[in-house]
This record gives sequence, C-alpha cells and structure tokens, in this order.
Amino acid sequence: MSPIVESRPATRSVLSDVELRDWVASNIPADEYRGKRLLLVLPDTTRTAPLPLLFAALADHLGPVVRQVDLIIALGTHQPMSETAILKHVGISPEERATRFANVGLFNHEWDNPDQLATIGTLTAAETAELSDGRLRLDVPVEINRRVLDYDVLLVVGPVFPHEVVGFSGGNKYYFPGISGPKLLNFFHWLGALVTNVGIIGVKDTPVRKVVDRAAKLIPVERRCLAFVVRPDAALYGLFYGTPEQAWNDAAELSSTVHITRKPRPFHTVLSCAPPMYDELWVAGKCMYKLEPVVADGGELIIYAPHMREVSLTHGKLIRAIGYHCRDYFVKQWDRFQHYPWGTLAHSTHVRGGGTFDDGVERCRVRVTLASQIPPDECAAINLGYRDPESIDVESFADREEEGVLLVRKAGEMLYRLDDE
Repeated sequence: MSPIVESRPATRSVLSDVELRDWVASNIPADEYRGKRLLLVLPDTTRTAPLPLLFAALADHLGPVVRQVDLIIALGTHQPMSETAILKHVGISPEERATRFANVGLFNHEWDNPDQLATIGTLTAAETAELSDGRLRLDVPVEINRRVLDYDVLLVVGPVFPHEVVGFSGGNKYYFPGISGPKLLNFFHWLGALVTNVGIIGVKDTPVRKVVDRAAKLIPVERRCLAFVVRPDAALYGLFYGTPEQAWNDAAELSSTVHITRKPRPFHTVLSCAPPMYDELWVAGKCMYKLEPVVADGGELIIYAPHMREVSLTHGKLIRAIGYHCRDYFVKQWDRFQHYPWGTLAHSTHVRGGGTFDDGVERCRVRVTLASQIPPDECAAINLGYRDPESIDVESFADREEEGVLLVRKAGEMLYRLDDE
C-alpha cells in the first residue's frame, strides 16, 4: 500500500451522514484492499464515536473487495464486551449478523492472557532512555494481540482527544495499549505519570507518543488509520486517512482547536459530571484529568457519577492496596511501590493530581471528591473525599464562573486549560 494522507481543512463544520459516506468512498482506495484480509481495530464504549455510521460506510465501500473482514475491540485493560454489545456498538442488527455479517469475526482484546499475545520485538534500554528523555532505562518486550498476524492490513478506526498518558489519543495508541500486552503498557503509563498529567495532556510531541510510535513500527503487518474528531454528541468535525502517524497528526491538530477550552482564571470548585459510559472510576478518572489544569490550589474537584458503583472490576484490588496519591508519594518511596503494576500506579497519580511528599507528609494540590455509589469508608480508604450524590443539586453549580465555580455537564473528553498556559 502506498501512504495516502487526507488533508481536510481543519474547520469546525459538522459532516452530514451523506458527506461521511462520500468522503470514505473518495479518500480510502478500495483497490488497495482488494483480496486482502482486513482487521478493523476499534475503540470500546468509553470513547464517543459514531461507529455505526463509520462501520456502515466502510462495510459498503470495502466489504465487496476484501477477502475477509473482522474487528477487534481495543480494550486496553478495560472490561470485555459481549457480542450483543459489540453488535450494538457498530450498528449491526441481529438480522444482519445472521446474514450479511455472519462471517465477520468479533473479538475482544485479552491483555492478561499470555496465549493471546505475541512478542514482536524489544525496545532496548538505550532506546527507552532516548525516547523517555532519560527518565527510564530498561529493556521492554513489545507484545501485541497475536490475531494481528493473521491479516494483511490493520485499519484503526477511532477518535482523537486530548489524553492524560500520551498527549492526544488515537493513531498507534490503538495498538499500544489498545491491543498490547502488559509489559509495554505498564512502562509507558508510568513514563506518562513521571511527566504528570498536566505536563502531558493536550501536548502532541510527548515521550509516550514516541514510545508508542516506535513500538508500532515493529508490527509486521501493513497499518492504516481512519482518525476522526468528534463533538461530545458524536457529530463529526473531520476525518483523516493514511498511515497511523500522519492521520493521527492531522487529527490531533484539529482536536487541539476543538477539544481545548480556555478559561481566564482557576476555579475553587469544579463539578465534573461523568457520563454513563464511565461506569467505574478507572475510566471516570478522566473527569479529573481533563479539568485538573483549571482547579485552583487547594480547590475541590467533585466527580459527580451517581451511576458509578465500582473503582475498577479489573484493578480494584490493587488500587485499594495502594490508594490514590500524587506522583512524588510513589517516587520517594520507590522501594515500597516499584513491584506494583506501573500502569496502576500511573492511574493513581492521574486521578489524585499534582502534589508533594516531604518528610512523610503528602500534600496534594487539589481535593478530589467522589459523589457516587462508592461508600464513604471506601473513599477514605483510597484517599479520596466523599459526597452523597443525593445532596448535590447540579443546577446550583450552573452560571457561577465569576464566583469561581465551574460546572461541566459531560466531562472527560474536553480539556480545560488556563489562558496563560
């Protein structure tokens, strides 16, 4: 395949369904997929994306020419999806599943199943030192879901947003951590934590992005990407097709104009409302990541999620063992914590935010409070505050920015920054 790049102007006009189909037909060369086995790499339900529209357009355009098309959900370490949930996610009806799409494989990534992983190379200590700007130096095996080796072409189809670990999501991030093994995942999540959420989120050129792109070059299969930028209601602003590196780069440029909201001054109180797609704190932590930059020193950020009952089904035991703390709490007690999964440590620091740890005393810059179904004793045990969600009148937080109070009704995808940052 020759590299094909879409250079759609970075405007904020929204694409209609007809324009989307026309764009796919005009910009994705069907002949280059003819007779090939195609694996679509897709996000799970924790990302806003008009996947039914995109999948339908791709199925109509590429379905008639490919030898086989399957899809894998790039879960990272998230919970697997049922077949029913996957079908709804991509807009396949039960009737279509029994007929037109009967032979399409629907796969979940299994990050913790060694039998489903293949080692495709190693990032050497010299490479990791170079890529991390000297922060870390160790050999890191690069593992990926072994299913990718059964295909001729891999096509990532996913959105781009500001991201707390890599700077902007999308592109090769759908391979690492989307369908990767735990060793590389843990390495670069901790690298992101060392840089800190505020230092990395919404920045294109980051050490973690360099790691992800370097690892992706080891994949011995042709890689393509359909990256897109969407509003919180899933309306499309722009589509970009080409190599994962170039399509992501162009989408991230657009995302930086669409998904970053500037504020003139910090807020002492932020009510950050988690949408239903964030059903555990492992993903609802995004409600802190995207807003930490605009919370004043000593201020409070409330993650309002009355539907949320779990810290994490997958990682909850580990999180309860370590709690939520700032980066320096772990760095200055590394002998105590280095044996825990580094990705879990990173998640902890991102939710808790910036702070210091000196003379055995932790001082976090922001008070983080959960207003969810997670009970007060559990919140205290993991070093977070608690509010009864029934006690919160969301509308009482509205239109009070001049008082230092910010309400964000759907948090987690729009990044908030101060004007002078």
